Amino acid sequence: MYEFHYRNNELWCEDISLSEVAEKFGTPLYVYSKRSIIDHCREIEKVFGEVDHLSCYSIKANSNLNILKIIAAEGIGADAGSIGELHLALKAGFSPDKITFSGVGKRDDEIEFALQNDINLFIVESEEELYIINTIAAKLVKIARIQIRINFDISASTHPYISTGERHNKFGIEQMYAEEIFQKALQLKNIEVLGIHTHIGSQITDPETFIESAKAVVDLIKVLRNKNIQVHELNFGGGFGVQYHDFVKHELLPTDEEHVDSKLTTVKLLEAALPVLKASNTKIFIQPGRSIIAHTGVLLTKVLYRKTTSEKTFIIVDAGMNDLIRPSLYKSYHQISPITIKNSEYEIVDVVGPLCESGDYFALNRSLNYSERGDHLSIFCTGAYGYVLASNYNGRLKPAEVMVDGDKYFLIRDRQSFKDIE
Repeated sequence: MYEFHYRNNELWCEDISLSEVAEKFGTPLYVYSKRSIIDHCREIEKVFGEVDHLSCYSIKANSNLNILKIIAAEGIGADAGSIGELHLALKAGFSPDKITFSGVGKRDDEIEFALQNDINLFIVESEEELYIINTIAAKLVKIARIQIRINFDISASTHPYISTGERHNKFGIEQMYAEEIFQKALQLKNIEVLGIHTHIGSQITDPETFIESAKAVVDLIKVLRNKNIQVHELNFGGGFGVQYHDFVKHELLPTDEEHVDSKLTTVKLLEAALPVLKASNTKIFIQPGRSIIAHTGVLLTKVLYRKTTSEKTFIIVDAGMNDLIRPSLYKSYHQISPITIKNSEYEIVDVVGPLCESGDYFALNRSLNYSERGDHLSIFCTGAYGYVLASNYNGRLKPAEVMVDGDKYFLIRDRQSFKDIE
């Protein structure tokens, strides 16, 4: 399941040395493990046992077509947030009856595209959206199947940019209006109301937060049923946190085992909430993204320079915030270690990129193995929200992507050329 590991002092992915991959394709470079993708899908599915459910991979986490094809082949569904993601889901082979469409701002053409391709359902975020979907469905002589997203005003205790379930967030309909919006939806001729959706945020690490959310949605289902409003589906969304600290271990690497996510698994979080969700007697949906794909990828980068000032030592690498923006955007932690461990000497450094921004960094005041010009480093757990958030800022070319499959590896996206930025 976790396919990045050291053999002696060399970092490998499955049966391939990452030094070899970095030398062949250059850096910056995203590398993924096919075996790990499959294992993560199966590990999540195993939790449900015989429970009627549908896991819909959140395409926004990583939308590389080759990766989507692997996930689709596992029989998992897909959750799309745009017409582009709907297109990719269909092209990758996801069955339309396993595709859901999320988002607070669906355009008319996107709604039409989804209806014409007979996707499973829409997740409705507002009353006006409900009426627009009904109008477009009527024009196309279609029935739009929906789940209604309810905002339960529950704090996810995560970064404010990825908290989605509180009253001040733009997502969903306030709980106090749930019964009213369900009653209105049931009156629309081209709408079929299937269930409730809730999602409170991303990278949630506390099981109690999921249990609280599960209890809230199950209690609301009871209230609605007492009003003769039938609820057949419960979509619990995603947000299952993953381990970022001490993801890869070696006796010569510095450790950070005291951090809250050092022993975290998605399975434990899901297992905590599932008994509560099962009490709803509904079909259960989830939307895993990060929890499937984060651990399956790394970003490889090369040290360009060492720079020492009166206050700091900087390790300047050839990857930048345009390649991986999470540390700059969310102050997110990613473990960083050398591809080849040469010694056990540690130093406190800032790992920074080449862009013209002080926010262009991957680690601040981090204890890392001593490294020098020409060394390769691996930034771990970058399978999710890595390449998908990459940009051409500073005129930089987006990196290539490589898939490892056992003892083979191959490009799944070419490095950009100058023509791509002209």
